[in-house]
Amino acid sequence: MSEVLHPVLAEVTQRLVERSAATRSAYLDRVRSAAVRGPARGRLACANLAHGFAAAEGPARTELARGQKPNLAIVTSYNDMLSAHQPYGAYPPVLKDAVIRAGGLAQVAGGVPAMCDGITQGRDGMQLSLYSRDVIAMSTAIALSHDMFDAALLLGVCDKIVPGLLIGALSFGQLPTVFVPAGPMASGLPNGEKARVRQAYAEGKVGREELLEAEAASYHSRGTCTFYGTANSNQLLMEVMGLHLPGSSFVNPDTPLRGALTREAAAVAVRRAAGAAPGIGELVDEKVVLNACVALLASGGSTNHTLHLVAIARAAGILLTWDDLADLSAVVPLLARVYPNGAADVNHFHAAGGIGFLVRTLLDAGLLHEDVETIVGRGLRRYTTEPVLVDDELSWRPGPSSSLDLDVLRPVTDPFSPDGGVKVVRGALGTGVVKTSAVAVEHRVVSAPARVFDDQHDFLLAFAEGELDGIDLVAVIRYQGPAANGMPELHKLTPALGVLQDRGQKVAIVTDGRMSGASGKVPAAIHVTPEAALGGPLSRVRDGDVITLDADAGLLTIGADLAGRPAVGAAPAGDAWAGTGRELFAAFRATVGPADQGASIFPVPTASEVSLVSP
Repeated sequence: MSEVLHPVLAEVTQRLVERSAATRSAYLDRVRSAAVRGPARGRLACANLAHGFAAAEGPARTELARGQKPNLAIVTSYNDMLSAHQPYGAYPPVLKDAVIRAGGLAQVAGGVPAMCDGITQGRDGMQLSLYSRDVIAMSTAIALSHDMFDAALLLGVCDKIVPGLLIGALSFGQLPTVFVPAGPMASGLPNGEKARVRQAYAEGKVGREELLEAEAASYHSRGTCTFYGTANSNQLLMEVMGLHLPGSSFVNPDTPLRGALTREAAAVAVRRAAGAAPGIGELVDEKVVLNACVALLASGGSTNHTLHLVAIARAAGILLTWDDLADLSAVVPLLARVYPNGAADVNHFHAAGGIGFLVRTLLDAGLLHEDVETIVGRGLRRYTTEPVLVDDELSWRPGPSSSLDLDVLRPVTDPFSPDGGVKVVRGALGTGVVKTSAVAVEHRVVSAPARVFDDQHDFLLAFAEGELDGIDLVAVIRYQGPAANGMPELHKLTPALGVLQDRGQKVAIVTDGRMSGASGKVPAAIHVTPEAALGGPLSRVRDGDVITLDADAGLLTIGADLAGRPAVGAAPAGDAWAGTGRELFAAFRATVGPADQGASIFPVPTASEVSLVSP
C-alpha cells in the first residue's frame, strides 16, 4: 500500500488547486449558503407547498405536508426505446419503497432526454448529440428547481446523459446525490467478429442482411452496450468518483444483486440526507476530478471525456485543462484491454477484477487520491471491495488482489503500456486529442498528403468510388466542431479507414469533430481546436498538403505555410440547418465554447461573477 502520491499526480493536483482557487472558492460559497438555508419547502406559502404534494397519497401526503422526513428527488433518463435506459422504467417504485423503509420520502422530480449515438451515427440527429448534454443539465436543474428536496437519486447511463446529470446536479451542490446505474447487457456476439463484419460490409463483401444480423447479435437485450465506449466509461468514472456504490457499475440488469444494489443506493441517499453529509458540490473536488482523469487513462476510456470531464469540473468551479490530462497520461499506465482496444467486453473486465482491482492497483502505486469523500464515507479504499448477496442480504467483501485474466486487466507493475490511452497533440493545425490505446505502435506516426472533406458523407463517397485506394493519406474532415454543426461523432468513418489501413496504406484522420468512445485502430486527431468554422487552421488546408500526425511526440504539423491562405468551405447554414430539430439549436451554435473548455454553452464565471449571483 502506497502512502505517497506519485510526484506527477501531486504536482498536477497542486497546480489545479491553485489555478482554481478563486472560482472554486466562489462556487463553494454559493453551495454552503444554500446548504445553511435548507430546502425552500420549509418557507413555502401554503399554496406553494400544497402544489408540491397534491398528487401524493396516504402517509406520503401527510409526511410531505409535515416536512419532517428527508425528501429525495428522483431524476430519470428512462425511455423504453434504448436498451441502457429501458430498465429504469421499473426503478421509481422500487426506489420509493426503499427510501420509505430507510425513513425518507421520494418523488420523481423530472425526466431528462436520453438519445442514442448508436442510432444517430451518420444521421442529422447526431448534430444534436453533444448539445443534448447541456440540455440534460438544464433539465436536471429544472427538476430540482422546486427546492422540495434534501437529496437526489440520478438515473442515467449513456454518453451525454451522465455528464449532463452531473453538471445539473452541481448547480444544486448542497444536495447529497447518489447515481444509480442500470448495468450492462449480457455478452453477445464477440466484438472482434462484429468489427470484422462491419469492415466486410464497408468493402461490399457482405450485404445489409448479414450486417444487421451481426449488429443485432451484439446489441441484443436490456442494458448498456458492452463495448468500452462513453457509456461504460461514464459508469467507471462515477464509481471511481465515489458517486456509485462500490462494485455496482457493471452488475447486469434483472439479477438479484442488481436489485439489492438499487435499493441500497436509495437507503444510502436517505442516510446522507438525514446525517447532513456533504452535498455533491463538496464531494466533487479537485482530487475527485483528477481521480476520474487517472481512471479514464488507465482503462483506455472514451475520448469524449476529454470534453465532459473539463465541463464537469468547471461546473464545480475547477479549471481542468487538457494539459493536466496529458501530463497524467505520461505516467499513468494502460491497465485494461476492453473493446475497442482489446477483444474483451465490460462483462469480461468486471469478471477479471473490474473497477475494484483497478482502484486497488492504482492506489497502491500512488496514482489515485485515497483521501476523498464518497457516498459511502471517506476513503477511496472502500472501492476495492465488491458486493455480494449472503442469504439475500447485501454485503461487501474484499475484491480480488490480483487480476483473474491478464489479457484483460493488469496491475501497475505489469501494464499493457507504460502510459495512458490519451495523448494531446499540438502544432500548426491546432490542438487535438488522440486515443492511442487501440492504435498499434507502428501506426501512431503518419505523414502523408491531405485529402480534405467538409462532410463525412463526401469521404464515404470517395471511399466507395475507389478514390482513396492505394494511396497514403491524412483525411481532414473539417467544419465538424461544436460551433459548426454540434460536433457530431464520425464513427461511421471507422470501418472504411480500417479497410484502407488493413490494405497496407498509411492512413490517419484529423478533424474538429468527434470519433466517439469507440475510437479504433486508425490514428485520429480529434476535437481539433480552434475549429474550422471559427477560422481555425483546418479551414486553410488544401488537398496535397503534407500533414504529420505523431501521437508519440504529441505533434500535429503541416508542411505548408497557412498564414497567407484564405479559408475555404464553410459550416452548414440556412436551410441546411432545417429539420430533425436542428433549427431549435441556433442559440447553442452561437454560444458554445471551444472543445478544450468542454464544448459547453455554460461559460465559466469569474469569482466576482459567481459572488454576484450567490444568494
